[in-house]
Amino acid sequence: MTLPQTMPALVNYAPEAGSVELRDVDVPAISDSDVLLAVEAVGICGSDLHQWQNSHSWPVNYPCTLGHEFAGTIAATGARVDRFAKGDRVVSETAAVIDPDSPYTRQGEYQLDPNRLGFGYGVDGAMATYAKVPERCLHAIPDDLAFEKAALTEPCCVAFNAVCENATVRPGDHVLVLGPGPIGLLCAHMASLSGASRVIVAGLPSDARRLEAARQLGADTTLDDPDAVPAVVSELGDGMGVDVVIDAAGVSATLKQAMEVVRPAGHITKVGWGPQPMEYSLDPAVQKNVTIQGSFSHNWPMWERVIRMLAIEQINLDPIIDRVAGLDAWRDCFDKMHDKQYVKAVLTPSDARPAAEQAAQDAAHAPA
Repeated sequence: MTLPQTMPALVNYAPEAGSVELRDVDVPAISDSDVLLAVEAVGICGSDLHQWQNSHSWPVNYPCTLGHEFAGTIAATGARVDRFAKGDRVVSETAAVIDPDSPYTRQGEYQLDPNRLGFGYGVDGAMATYAKVPERCLHAIPDDLAFEKAALTEPCCVAFNAVCENATVRPGDHVLVLGPGPIGLLCAHMASLSGASRVIVAGLPSDARRLEAARQLGADTTLDDPDAVPAVVSELGDGMGVDVVIDAAGVSATLKQAMEVVRPAGHITKVGWGPQPMEYSLDPAVQKNVTIQGSFSHNWPMWERVIRMLAIEQINLDPIIDRVAGLDAWRDCFDKMHDKQYVKAVLTPSDARPAAEQAAQDAAHAPA
């Protein structure tokens, strides 16, 4: 099969709000250690929306194809690729560029390498028909794991790291999740899977659809009024506060509330991004002897574990996937996620491939 020279891609081309459009771009050339991935599914992340609205707090190498939550089928391999072959079904990690000599890379914490660049902001991402991916980023996925669910391995890993690694939720814990976006919902799910005796998810009145999903994912209590949080927390156990707070909202006010409602010697994990300055004291964290833990990204062992959880449906993604659509529907999906009508939408760039090429791809995966 001859690959096309150009392809459609959703490009963030400038820092001004709204600077995202579908463009024809060159199919990427791969090096000896890369694969060319035919992208079957790519999730829309809140960070994609932030770049679209220019409300992000990280540098972007413009122009850049969006998309870092993706799964697909290998269309071509570089000369030195030996663990994967054409036709393999895979998902990709997000650390597209790392320094192999960084002390963090050497100890397996490459996500913390200061020179790391990720798909969708540092290098071209996967909201395109094809993506260039280093072999080291790939993980095999089972044949019966749908691509639209496999593509969400990445946000599941973010939540796993926040809850199970950095917060270490234990059976019997009371857990509060602030912010019911996709990451917050998955954090609530991870807390429930970890045995928390009470999971509370707090949002805003506009979060009705998201809070419904939270209940489906194991939340015992959902709140659409931030001011109601302290009273609900005061009724738990001995009334001293929750054991763990996951701040998945990112705004300054949620960290302040987290310090107010966490119990002495409790734990706060901040996984939400937010550029706003904090205009309050951290003294409550000192007085309570509280641990405040940042949580960023993920690494290889987390991906392998989460893929196993997805494969046996231990992680339930049905409540959060509201739409699966072709790449040309990106604007409607972005709008409805931004307006909180959708929790999560997944794009299928494979729909943009020529019909003959798509038929060959389907035939390659047809039962013998």
